[in-house]
Amino acid sequence: MAVHSRYLDIAAKIRERIKANEWEPGSKLPRLDDFAAEYGANRDTIGRAIGALEAEGYVWAVQGRGIIVRHGTIRPRRPRGNLVKRNATAPGYSFPSASSQEVWKHHIPPVATIEPLTDPRIAKLLGVPASTEVLRRFRVTGPESEPPFQINISWIHPRVADIPGVASQAPGPGDWLYRLERAGHWPLSWMEIHRARMPSKDEAALLEIPTSLPVLEIVRVGTSGGDGQPVEVTEYVVASDRVETIHVLHRDESAQGPWPEQAGETPDGRHGGAS
Repeated sequence: MAVHSRYLDIAAKIRERIKANEWEPGSKLPRLDDFAAEYGANRDTIGRAIGALEAEGYVWAVQGRGIIVRHGTIRPRRPRGNLVKRNATAPGYSFPSASSQEVWKHHIPPVATIEPLTDPRIAKLLGVPASTEVLRRFRVTGPESEPPFQINISWIHPRVADIPGVASQAPGPGDWLYRLERAGHWPLSWMEIHRARMPSKDEAALLEIPTSLPVLEIVRVGTSGGDGQPVEVTEYVVASDRVETIHVLHRDESAQGPWPEQAGETPDGRHGGAS
């Protein structure tokens, strides 16, 4: 068998074994040398097969740990709609990725620090000059039983950053937004910008994905109902194989009414006239 098809054949066989749950998500695959002996191939061919599986999102090469089976291959995609809910148990809001009844957790300790906002795009959306010192909330979250689902970084406008509780880790998600509203910014409104891009090395490590797997970047802009100006910008980064967005399309005013019948045409679309 030609080398180029040999590695693809081996990749297909390992892929089927992963899909059959021979190795559980999070577990380590055998060494390249072990696969080479099993399939009667050289180490380079096995390496190319594993590389193909990593590009497809089935495995993740972790420095010092080996080749890890990814959870995302087993878990179905999570639909992301456009509904923001109030929390049932504590003040705050749950946004589309966390709108179900499951419990989400922090995969690393959450932090809130004052940092220079060097990204000119985010700074413009927040309405501050680039490099302004801004309160930054950093979180890596996901359902309790799953690996990290998303990175979320919130930049809080300096004029509201000193509101009590905005920088703290409260019991419920979105509590700090509730505190902004209580301080005179009710009702907050939000707009999102979605785009696909490749992850940075640090983002890939936090999400436990290969750097070759694209991510969905969602930038949310929160606007004060009090003065109509931005109070926060939050960037979500989600592995592209773990989420799909759902949008309901709405008709423009020009498309609200039925189509006018064209002159000389019957309602069923046939031309009238003598037969």
